Amino acid sequence: MDLETLLKLWWPDAPAQGQTTIGLFLLLTVLTLAPAIVVLMTSFTRIVVVLAFVRSGLATPQIPPNPVLVGLALFMTAYIMAPTIGTIVDEAYRPYVEGKITAEEAIDRAVVPLKTFMAQSTRQKDLQLFLSYGRYPPPRSVEDIPLAALVPAFVVSELTTAFKMGFYLYLPFVVIDLVVASLLMGMGMMMLPPVMVSLPFKVLLFLLVDGWSLVVETLLLSFQR
Repeated sequence: MDLETLLKLWWPDAPAQGQTTIGLFLLLTVLTLAPAIVVLMTSFTRIVVVLAFVRSGLATPQIPPNPVLVGLALFMTAYIMAPTIGTIVDEAYRPYVEGKITAEEAIDRAVVPLKTFMAQSTRQKDLQLFLSYGRYPPPRSVEDIPLAALVPAFVVSELTTAFKMGFYLYLPFVVIDLVVASLLMGMGMMMLPPVMVSLPFKVLLFLLVDGWSLVVETLLLSFQR
């Protein structure tokens, strides 16, 4: 089975003849870069960092396991990025499949919705840092912002936002640890690890406030504009 037949099986409406090889090359390139795109250019980073903070605050380093947190983060990322992906499909993918635009035009159109999404969550301070370091001219619109500056600025902003959210989530758990440690000290039970005693209380508090639902709702709302 040659490359053209394989591409036709996966992509029935692919452009014929000479553009088939180019289409396959672009397809393989996108699939290769997909993990980096998901991590660096979507909401995934903020979500997975905040979920890791919650797990660390509960003092359960293996519960939930990493595959569960990553899977939840991926599904939440799909929900959040659905409007952006829909715009890319309507404005770039379909016109290219129908032969109305070239591959270069499709890439240019596909990048704009991603830039718009990232720019909405990027702090001006971080963006200005990478623009000045790369000696880029001041952009007049979102389309003029180079990806070489926008992507790292977006990642730094997402990490900053995630750590802020994680800090506020961590505070109640720290208070419980301090209270339990003080009680154990007062009772003379200094040999008993406070974490062992505080863990049931932290889990109980998290369940009483419906913690997972509250965290997920907060994360989803943090991306609304």
